[in-house]
Amino acid sequence: MGQERRVRVGIVKGSVLTVVFHSVYRLGKEEYVGERTFSLSDAMGLFLPDRQDASFTLKDVTIGIGFHWERKEEQTFRGALELQMEDGLIRAVNVLPVEAYLASVISSEMSANASLELLKAHAVISRSWLLAMMQKAELRTKGERMPSFHEQVGVDSILRWYDSEAHTGFDVCADDHCQRYQGITRQLNPNVEKAIEATRGQVLTYDGKICDARFSKCCGGMTELFESCWESVHHPYLVAKHDPYCNTTDQRILRQVLNSYDQETVDFYRWTVRYTTEELSELVRRKSGIDFGRIFDLVPVERGASGRLIRLRIVGEKRSVTVGKELEIRKWLSESHLYSSAFEVEKTADGFVLHGRGWGHGVGLCQIGAAVMGEKGIPYTAILTHYYPHAELTKMW
Repeated sequence: MGQERRVRVGIVKGSVLTVVFHSVYRLGKEEYVGERTFSLSDAMGLFLPDRQDASFTLKDVTIGIGFHWERKEEQTFRGALELQMEDGLIRAVNVLPVEAYLASVISSEMSANASLELLKAHAVISRSWLLAMMQKAELRTKGERMPSFHEQVGVDSILRWYDSEAHTGFDVCADDHCQRYQGITRQLNPNVEKAIEATRGQVLTYDGKICDARFSKCCGGMTELFESCWESVHHPYLVAKHDPYCNTTDQRILRQVLNSYDQETVDFYRWTVRYTTEELSELVRRKSGIDFGRIFDLVPVERGASGRLIRLRIVGEKRSVTVGKELEIRKWLSESHLYSSAFEVEKTADGFVLHGRGWGHGVGLCQIGAAVMGEKGIPYTAILTHYYPHAELTKMW
């Protein structure tokens, strides 16, 4: 059995960063305490705390980058702070043990007041995903091809998929592009610590390898295959299957999964978006950078096993282009991100209506479905078996 690892989390970057040190932190022989504003001319490096429970606050941290709930917050973190130069800006990186990181993740991805079994399940999959991503990064440093972005551009087709970014100065970022991590800002319930301790070191494995345990907010009734959204690799534990649990309007359960800003989204299980032809043509032109002229039609070309669109053909008066995969479709058809690519297209006299299902890519665990299962008293091991068939629970430390 191995030792617990430490993780480096990229939090925020800017030309100046304001930090409030709540106890003494040291960089070399220099001591830092209280509020300090750092500019590009200041010393960079690893600021180490003088005690285990020390914390610091970062101001103006942007969350939900590129999504409809994007905003700035003050966030407080435990562990060490590293300041580094990145693209002519200052990057703040939080360095801490994996288990401490996970306590924040499961409170940030959902409410800390979620059921204990849901928190346990999420602790296992968040730990699994993190360690799988760290292993991928290590393979990249050894020269192995581990793509984080893929693009195929033809005369009339664009196919893109995005995985966790290949960060070079840290292991994972703190936003939805990796896993939500907001320090101890929302870590309020003792159940969080119970969930971490009860599952300490546990990960999902398949065929001796740590599982790439994906998850999304609401699958809309059916989960999706990994290869429908990312690279063409089949993972037997990330399959398409019916999920009878995520269709709920119980606000008490939804509050377990949806933080305050997520609760601004209310119509995610079944949703409708309407565009006039003019609105859609202008939106797609801005989001894609392609002038289609007046858009005549949206034609599904390929769907995944759950019905999510993998490729969509946009037919305009000037040109027609087939776009994919699911996230690129969602980006082109919304000011931020369309809830999902699981939609049907209805043409109307003056435009288009998209009739959709779910929120997110739909691969792996459905957070709302898992919340319903946890509320029913279903143990976390059964929740994991439901969403990750063929995977095994393995203790790493």
